Amino acid sequence: MKEIIKVKKVENKKELDLFVKLPFKIYRNDKNFVPPLISEVKETLSKEKNPYFNHAERELFLAYFKDEIVGRIAAIIDYNYINHHQKKVGFFGFFESINDFDIASALFDKAKEWLKAKGMELMVGPANPALNDECAFLYEGFSSPPTIKMPYNPPYYLELVEKYGMSKAKDLYAYYIDLNQFVPEKVQNVVEKLKKKEKFIVRKVNLKKLDIELPKIKEVYNDAWQENWDFTPLTDEEINYLGRKLKPIAKSEIIPIVEIDNEPVGISIALPNYNEVLCHLNGRLFPFGIFKFFYYQRRIKSARLWALGIKKKFRKTGADALLYYETFLGGKKLGYEWGEVSWILEDNIDIIKPIEVWKVKLYKKYRIYQYPLS
Repeated sequence: MKEIIKVKKVENKKELDLFVKLPFKIYRNDKNFVPPLISEVKETLSKEKNPYFNHAERELFLAYFKDEIVGRIAAIIDYNYINHHQKKVGFFGFFESINDFDIASALFDKAKEWLKAKGMELMVGPANPALNDECAFLYEGFSSPPTIKMPYNPPYYLELVEKYGMSKAKDLYAYYIDLNQFVPEKVQNVVEKLKKKEKFIVRKVNLKKLDIELPKIKEVYNDAWQENWDFTPLTDEEINYLGRKLKPIAKSEIIPIVEIDNEPVGISIALPNYNEVLCHLNGRLFPFGIFKFFYYQRRIKSARLWALGIKKKFRKTGADALLYYETFLGGKKLGYEWGEVSWILEDNIDIIKPIEVWKVKLYKKYRIYQYPLS
């Protein structure tokens, strides 16, 4: 079979369209698959539109069997990641395949060859296209759809990647929280003490003044996450791009920021779970998807706490408890019934402990894999 599997580089718009639409074939009978907007995926992959590619490069590949497309993969190099970590790490991402090891192996081989030819010594993934974007394979928790900006895959992907010889790099956790619960007494006590003793000011991010807010968000991100295993500094272009993309769907009620003397201390960014909307659109807003979008937008019942960070010098002050508290209250105010806190590095105890004070359930696990190229 290997002799008739062909893996070819994506070289034109038609092939890019085939690359982007392949998941609709792979998951056509999977009730938990949430079709992404085709236009959004194309923009994410665009070297011209996505500022990530100002410091990164990628190549896209399609696998063919008897002239039928049966798999895809991207090979990616992020030079900001390499400069920050001083490691020659390349990534694979956007992996999809039918359940056939020979096809998956041919795709991994192609990504490996491309990265190795450019001097990389380790292949990590999946990153779609970066570790601070959608990344990892779903490892446990296949009984429900993913939340906004979280990945999804069939269980057999794990068999394919592990049979190829990849090993665990890191596990990521996702917690389920029922928003109908009472605020834990311990959290309530911490919040009341903070409001009495500290000079912390908690407010909602002003989405109408993002030009003022985004530099503060970037300041917190590049400080709070700088020692994380997956960290890559965000550029001004990237943070501005992210702000423009998220502003239309963001809710200030679930994006609290803590400040002291006008200095940002920490921020929590939760997003309405627009996957509850996307699952009805089949990848397209037009011509009729836009009407479904507005209809289901008003019926969202969940949110994902996407990012929470405290600047290093303000850690262990209780600011994290304050942010969880305000995000929780904001979600209840918006009428959400449940939330997801994700993703959390498995060894990030400083974040996990405050989460587990609440009545939460570790309900999904994700895994990032690695493969030596030397």
